[in-house]
Amino acid sequence: MTDIFAKPELDRRTLLRRAGAVGLLATPAVGMLAACAGGSDDTTQKQSKGTVSADNPLGIDPKTGIEILIFDGGLGTKYSTDVDTPLYTKKWPDSKVTFQSTQTVSTVVKPRLNAGTPPDMVNNSGSDLMDFGAIVNAGQASELTDLFAAPSLDIPGKKVSETLVPGAIEIGSYSGKPYAVNYSFTIYGLWYNKVLWASKGWTPPTTWADFTALCDKIKAAGITPFGFAGANASYYMVRAILTSAVKIGTEQVTKDIDNLKAGAWQNPAVMQAAQAWGQIGAKYIDKSFLGLKHTQVQLQQDQNKLAMYPCGSWLENEMAADTPKTGYEYAVMPIPSVTTSDQLPATAINAAAGEIYFAPSKAKNPQGGKEYLRTMLSKEAAKGFTDLTKSLTVVQGATEGLTLSPGLTSANDMLTKAGKDVFVGYLFDTWYKPLDDASRDAANELMFKGGDAKKFCDTMETASQKVAKDSSVTKFPRS
Repeated sequence: MTDIFAKPELDRRTLLRRAGAVGLLATPAVGMLAACAGGSDDTTQKQSKGTVSADNPLGIDPKTGIEILIFDGGLGTKYSTDVDTPLYTKKWPDSKVTFQSTQTVSTVVKPRLNAGTPPDMVNNSGSDLMDFGAIVNAGQASELTDLFAAPSLDIPGKKVSETLVPGAIEIGSYSGKPYAVNYSFTIYGLWYNKVLWASKGWTPPTTWADFTALCDKIKAAGITPFGFAGANASYYMVRAILTSAVKIGTEQVTKDIDNLKAGAWQNPAVMQAAQAWGQIGAKYIDKSFLGLKHTQVQLQQDQNKLAMYPCGSWLENEMAADTPKTGYEYAVMPIPSVTTSDQLPATAINAAAGEIYFAPSKAKNPQGGKEYLRTMLSKEAAKGFTDLTKSLTVVQGATEGLTLSPGLTSANDMLTKAGKDVFVGYLFDTWYKPLDDASRDAANELMFKGGDAKKFCDTMETASQKVAKDSSVTKFPRS
């Protein structure tokens, strides 16, 4: 198995090509939104400061504690409590780390941001994540230029910026300045139990005809062929539909969607993708999934009641406690080609850097928050993250010496086989919240309620043009 993250000395041209393909080389405006983060009063607490030195490049006060908040989702929180925090306190023993986790980031953090008393470092993620572009626009996120210019904690002679996958800084930059660390590298596809499939003689399909024929076999075996959770994870299905559209018509399809181009949602590639997936919904999905949450549907897969599930590479870790210890190995496959004339090959996949971490500018110890991020971006911390979460990071060489889990091994193999055919997909979900909401509802309508492809495309076109014509919404171009 080849691991593109295993060696820091990986050919830079190859890595740049892949980074660009997955959207790591995003334009500086990526992610910015016009909406205000909710306003802020003028309350600013006194901030701690220390003396900048070779050993303390960010100038933290070594005796001032830090408060961090981590999203408790698919990645869990052990990487923070068991890896990052011990590494931080080893270097700064007098700086106490106060840890908090939540599954509702916006609910917990936004009021504190607006009150001027936020945590020193925040992991902004999950279904209740905050509008980060609005946070940047409101001046509530610290610029991270000094963090990336600081020396790596454990790679001698290297700045933090020089230890990362090329483009990792750019994707967290706004108006040319970095404000976020996008730490995790996620690979998307259709997940299945490799052991079950081997016992049934099922093999991952590459064409849509093979896909539907396999769904017939799976259904005949008394197992639901395909499913997703309509209650809170319909965006998994939006990604699947648009992944198919990109494979049919190239990433220009989703670039036009992100740019709110008239007719973009009615592009033949989107229509063909919606038609294909609508047929899957009509024949092979359990309609009761509409009312279930993601972990409920994922549990059914762990019980071999569901064969294929569209998701990112956090899935294996998220379900670790419920996955059978024997007879179960997570594996992932690319979404099959819809037509015989798809412009991208069957091996093409969607993958990108994600998981936003930032240091609120009005925190008591924002420099301490940045120092915690510097700890996370060390090779040792990144290796611990991958070991615990079964997910890759943007830190080069962080998988060296690790035995990768079955799911991560499969995902990494899929990434290697995709080569240059790796794409970021779409960005409208973080740019235009109303459009994201509309896409989730439209995907549920298509898959669970007998909605047809034309209705899906027309509904989304209407929603898109409503945003496009709204002069109060700041628009962000994607090239």
